[in-house]
Amino acid sequence: MFEIKPMDPHLYRTQTRRSTLIIAVVFAVSALVLSSLAVQLFGVPGGDNFRLNLAGVIVALLLMIALVRFIFWSQPWMAPAVYSWQLKRSLMSITNVMHHINHGVAANDPSAMKLLRFYHLALAQMHLLDGNTGAHSELLRDSEQHKDRMTALAMDTEQNRLDPAWLEAVKRYH
Repeated sequence: MFEIKPMDPHLYRTQTRRSTLIIAVVFAVSALVLSSLAVQLFGVPGGDNFRLNLAGVIVALLLMIALVRFIFWSQPWMAPAVYSWQLKRSLMSITNVMHHINHGVAANDPSAMKLLRFYHLALAQMHLLDGNTGAHSELLRDSEQHKDRMTALAMDTEQNRLDPAWLEAVKRYH
């Protein structure tokens, strides 16, 4: 279950730039070292060593995937990037069933109503974190209308957690 957490957009952008830079530097150094090592061990002096250089870069890429997934992912300096990834994955899981959600909202289905509210709140946060104020202002009108509709139906409008059961519940609408 994903939960929207308050986050300072400026701090978020600073921290994600830093984590991106760390990963890029580790990848570049790994690619250079592994390519050089491959050429040194298996290459022909003065010959065409393109395949060995490419193999070094590919091995470095595979190494980076493993490092990010199994080591870097749990590091505190990666937390904002991991949060962003989880936020965007949550949004995508909702976007994939949006046609079902729209039918459910039209029928005042509680799961659909909550999902759409969570979607609005999560999308607003993503826009703020990414510094996309234009898209945020467009979203605000739809979000407020939906919030007012939920209030009129005496529903809780603070939907900061994505319940996977809601996604399953709205799939019955065609």
